[in-house]
Amino acid sequence: QVQLVESGGGLVQAGGSLRLSCAASGRSFSNHAMGWFRQAPGKEREFVATIRWSGNRTLYADSVAGRFTISRDNTKNTVYLQMNSLKPEDSAVYYCAADLTFGNKWYDGRGMDYWGKGTLVTVSS
Repeated sequence: QVQLVESGGGLVQAGGSLRLSCAASGRSFSNHAMGWFRQAPGKEREFVATIRWSGNRTLYADSVAGRFTISRDNTKNTVYLQMNSLKPEDSAVYYCAADLTFGNKWYDGRGMDYWGKGTLVTVSS
């Protein structure tokens, strides 16, 4: 059974940092782009970041560029999201996703091959 399991969410004060992890199991994702989306209460899901299967290319939403860093370890089948300088507006459920395609497809998140169930991030002011 293929699974993406997120961890690392929690409560943090504004200006703080968190590191999210997404561990994949059930198959190798070394040829998949992996990335993160988020959804705040009452809002639509939005793209956060994605990383190519090789790790040599990344894309970020404008709202997180310069504050968040995505990385991956294919030996561990895991993708990470380092979140620094967190703001209250970063509060959301963060979802991990994987797809064979890297690029513009990630901006709306439609048709991703795999999704995790999410981890909650709450940033207090």
